[in-house]
This record gives sequence, structure tokens and C-alpha cells, in this order.
Amino acid sequence: MSTGSGVALDLIRSGAATTRAALIEHLGWSRITLARRLDELLTAEIIVVSGQADSGGGRPAESFAIKRDAGILFSVDIGGSHTRVAITDLVSTILIEDEADIGLWEGPDAVFTWASQVFDYLLRQLGKTRGDVRGIGVGVPGPVDVATGRLASPQIDAQWNDVLVKDYFPAEFTAIFAVDRDVNVMAVAESRLGWPESRDIVVLKLGLGIGCSFVLDGRVYRGARGGAGDFSHSFRFGAAPCTCGRAGCLEAVASGYAISRELNSRGYRIRTSGDIVALARVGSPDVEGLLSAAGAEIGTALVDVVGLLNPAVVVIGGILSEAGDPLMSSIRDALLSGVRAFSGTGLVVAPSRIGNKVGVLGASLIAQDALFDADRISHLTRTV
Repeated sequence: MSTGSGVALDLIRSGAATTRAALIEHLGWSRITLARRLDELLTAEIIVVSGQADSGGGRPAESFAIKRDAGILFSVDIGGSHTRVAITDLVSTILIEDEADIGLWEGPDAVFTWASQVFDYLLRQLGKTRGDVRGIGVGVPGPVDVATGRLASPQIDAQWNDVLVKDYFPAEFTAIFAVDRDVNVMAVAESRLGWPESRDIVVLKLGLGIGCSFVLDGRVYRGARGGAGDFSHSFRFGAAPCTCGRAGCLEAVASGYAISRELNSRGYRIRTSGDIVALARVGSPDVEGLLSAAGAEIGTALVDVVGLLNPAVVVIGGILSEAGDPLMSSIRDALLSGVRAFSGTGLVVAPSRIGNKVGVLGASLIAQDALFDADRISHLTRTV
């Protein structure tokens, strides 16, 4: 087992052990070894003494925490038609954020040019510079090779094939980059911040497309090549064209893309998922009917997922989920009426507890994970 400082840092970050006594109990190290590793982290200004913990009598025990103001993190949550950015501290508390109706179909040049310009503006608002940025986390609506940060091929839009995100940021950014599929990023935040009491979660992101991610035993499951959760392209019925080039996929009949296509054919002018939500909020019968039908299809498709994985929670997020009922109730009713009694017992089907900030919080968390990777920190701080 490694005795590097990064191992101790993992426990401090998670809150599992924040005092010397608790760290020794978890790690089994000698007091000398632990003292040396804590000194390395303190000297590198990665952790600070955060206060005095109750030691049950006698001299109060020191408590350690990440030095949250030792730098900042950028986070980017790219959707099909909407992108949100944020700057956070090193423990992923949002300091400032912005958003715009720009996304997948505008292509990487447009999205990252906009993001870089907004970040420079937000940095000035905070009195920070690019040199203060320690990590950059990005969620993208397509499969990613998480080892390299390069987007896989093919993507929904060919403009994104084989994109390496860090190539789109100015060279003076020396930050650590972390990139993952948008719904995986969302699942990280839901698992750690939204539903920390649940170890097994299915997360859906509903927008123009449909994303799906699995949290199994507390960790996002990505599969052999990062492609796990390709839920939206399972065949449902009919000849409706899908963005993947095939027909009859779930996304072709039950996504924001499918709803907008139908509404536009009826004379509406729909461009984004937000346009659909706006109509739902004013009680449009056309929109309510289409949302109800889409929810029933999504809930029915989830029956097999729940049967295979037996999650404790199915979280429904993304812009389209902001329409509320009848979408949410249709998903819940179709799923709970179709799943076997054993898998459905105690199953929670609920909206995100975090809301529309889930993507940027998740992107900040994956940037934080990359920045504080145990092996990386152990190598950077090792003295003896």
C-alpha cells in the first residue's frame, strides 16, 4: 500500500478522516510517517489546519482541510443547446457563473471561444488571473476517452469527433484538464452532493437528447471505453429519424429533440429545450400531451435498466426535467408499474436535488479529482 501524501489527502478531502488519530486509524501508518506526509501537504499549501476537533477530553485534536483559496477551478457544462460555466474554489464552491444558449450544434470553436471570453470576464470580476486557475473540468454531450480527455468518434455532431478539449484553451493555461460525458459529470455531483446516502443510482439528463449514467457502489461506471449508459439509442418503435442516423430510437420518439420536431410541425417556433419548458409552464395542452407521452416511453425503457442494476434512486435532471409534471409523473408511473416488485421496492424516482447547477458542480468535482489525484500529489510533494 502506498504511503504517499496523496493517500492521506484522499481521506481528508472525503471527510473520512481529518485528524491525526483518525488518519492513523484508517491508514495504519506510524506517527512519524503521517507527520512527514502532513508536513508535505502543509508546506505545499494543499491543506491547512482548519480548527480543533472534539477529542473527548484533554488537548483538542487538530483538524485538517483542503486550502480552498489556494487557487480556483473552471467548470464548463455543455449541452445540446445551452452551456453553463462557473468558477469555483478548490472544494467546488461556486464563486461566480454565467450561461448562454450556445451548445453542441455550434461546434467546439464557437463554444470554447465563448467560454474563454466569459472566463476572462469572470476572472476580472473576482480579481483573479489565468495563473490562479489550477484545474479545468468540462462535461460534453458525447462519449469521452477519460484517460486522454479526447472525445471519441463518432459524436452526434461530426464537428466534435476526436476533439481534445485542452487544445481550445489559450496556451498560458497550465491547469490540469478533466473531461467526461455530461451525464457522467452530472452523476458525480448527484452521487456526492445530492444523494450521498445512496450508493447505487441511475441518472438521466433530459434535454434535446437523453443521457444516462450509472453510479454503482458509489462510483460512476463508464464501461470498457467510456461508453456505458447508451440508453437513448435503444430501439423503441417506428421510423422517426434519430440524430444518430438510425430510426426509432428512444431519443427519436421521447427527447426534447423529438418534442421540438413535433411542435415545429404544428406551427410553433422551438429551438431549445428551454422553449419547451416555457410552454409547459404556461400550460400548453400540446406540450403537456407530448411531455406525458415522452415520459411514458422513458419510464418504460427504464424498466430493464432498473431490473438489471437494482438502483436505490433514479434521478431525473437536465433542462427538460424543469417542465415538472406531466413528464416526471409519467416517467415514474410507467417505471413503477412495469418493474418487478422486488426491484421496485423502495425505489425512489425523483428530480435532481441540485437543480441546474449540477453540471458545473460536477465539472468542478472532476477537475478537483484530477488536481488532487493521489499518485500525482504523492509525486509532487514527496520529500523522503
